[in-house]
Amino acid sequence: MSFRAVALGGGHGLHATLTALRRVTDDVTAVVTVADDGGSSGRLRRELGLLPPGDLRKAMVALAGSDESSALWSRLFQHRFGGTGALAGHAVGNLVLAGLLEQLGDPVAVLEEAGRLLGVRGRVLPMCTEPLSIEADVTGLDDDADVVRRIRGQVAIATTPGRVQRIRLYGPGGPGEAPRGCPEAVEAVLAADVVLLGPGSWFTSVLPHLLVPELHDALVRTSARKVVVLNLVPQPGETDGFSPELHLDVLCAHAPALRVDAVIADVDAVPVPDRLRRAAAALGAAAHLAPIAVTGAPDRHDPAALALGITRALAGPGDGTTGASSTTLQEQRTSRGGEAPWR
Repeated sequence: MSFRAVALGGGHGLHATLTALRRVTDDVTAVVTVADDGGSSGRLRRELGLLPPGDLRKAMVALAGSDESSALWSRLFQHRFGGTGALAGHAVGNLVLAGLLEQLGDPVAVLEEAGRLLGVRGRVLPMCTEPLSIEADVTGLDDDADVVRRIRGQVAIATTPGRVQRIRLYGPGGPGEAPRGCPEAVEAVLAADVVLLGPGSWFTSVLPHLLVPELHDALVRTSARKVVVLNLVPQPGETDGFSPELHLDVLCAHAPALRVDAVIADVDAVPVPDRLRRAAAALGAAAHLAPIAVTGAPDRHDPAALALGITRALAGPGDGTTGASSTTLQEQRTSRGGEAPWR
């Protein structure tokens, strides 16, 4: 079985999607957010002015080969230096990618070169080839809960004690400079059979892809089936107190032109299924509720269960809710002259 899948996101959420996808197709492209400003990535970004490598590294490890050499390089890429010196906390893979960026200059070429070391099955691409900044409107930081404050930076937004209302994305020149999408990432979305958005930090890893004009347009125009994978639990700070359906409402507010074919959620993480079904239908989507969390660890996706959930979501309508789009993935592939991936 092979179909062209593109997964958009960052961090641990994207890692979960990629780990599941590689169980059902051999053609996977990860499009990774590049706005991280914390930890090892943030230090390299500030000190060297480079694209933050951490989320790119995690995506590469998720798609790495399983042979002995690839496994060794994967472990090395994930290894972090201890101690209290200048290298403390840095992941080896971050330093390798930073070094390659200084040598080659082109992030796409860097990821292809590093991918050969790890035996990557598929492709990892940055959503933009320059580091980006996120700004958010946040309420709940003052005595008057309705006062809106602007905060800037991925870490600040992800950990805010307030309630995020809306985000904006800027290029390296700051406000007034729109981010420019990586051309290869845009092409991948347009050529895909399936595009997945989420799970992950909703405001800092998932929604930013929709705020890159070229990527937004590609997501609206692509004939791929579009699938949203919801988080298992709200993220403290960023989406604390968010219901599953509120995640979809926020997505719709940031990209009202986007239509979706399927929404996947863990059945135990949805207190009121009918509300989620209605929110999914507002995006044109069918809701698919299934057990996709690790048993005993409700905050972690089970790769096998998520892979099954993705397969079922692509195969037909959800659990009682039919989305606005009735075109199946098989029909899309046939109309392009290709074979259906389920054969």
